[in-house]
Amino acid sequence: MTFSEKFQKTTDVKHWLGDMEVDHFLYTAGIAGEAFFVALRDKGVILGTRCELCGITYVPPRIYCEHCFAELNEYTDVGLRGRVRSFTIARLGKDGNELKKPEIFAVIDFGSGTTGLLHKLGEVTPETVKVGLDVEAVLKPKSQRGGHITDIEYFRPVG
Repeated sequence: MTFSEKFQKTTDVKHWLGDMEVDHFLYTAGIAGEAFFVALRDKGVILGTRCELCGITYVPPRIYCEHCFAELNEYTDVGLRGRVRSFTIARLGKDGNELKKPEIFAVIDFGSGTTGLLHKLGEVTPETVKVGLDVEAVLKPKSQRGGHITDIEYFRPVG
C-alpha cells in the first residue's frame, strides 16, 4: 500500500506504520516556544506566560491568551514542582507490543490557574500514581541539555 492510494472505506486504514517523507516544511517552536526551550536548556527553569485579564498562566507559554486574545509577552518561572492533574498508563508500545515496564504519562499543573504540561512520570508505579500527586521535574545535567522537552527526563513524586 502506498501513501497515495485512495480508500473507499475509512475502515480500510487503521494506522500508518513507517515514515512519511516531508521535504518542503519547516516547523519552528515560535517566539514563546523558543523562549521556553532556551530557558529550560540554559537555566533549568520551566516558563509560562500569564494573562492578567483572565488569570490563566499558560505552560508552556503562548504569545496570546486563548480566551480573550490578549497579547502575552511577560514570561514567568513557574518552578519545577507541580501536581498531577490527570494521567494514563501505557502498557503497549507504539508498535503494539507489550512494554516490559508500563510507562506513565501525566498532565502536570504548576499552581492554580495554570494550563497543564504533558510529560512522563518516573520513580512511581501504576499502583501508587494518583491525581493530586505532588511531583518535581528531573532535568538532564546542563551539559547534556539541548533545548528539547526531553531535557526534562521525567517528573517524580516529591518527598
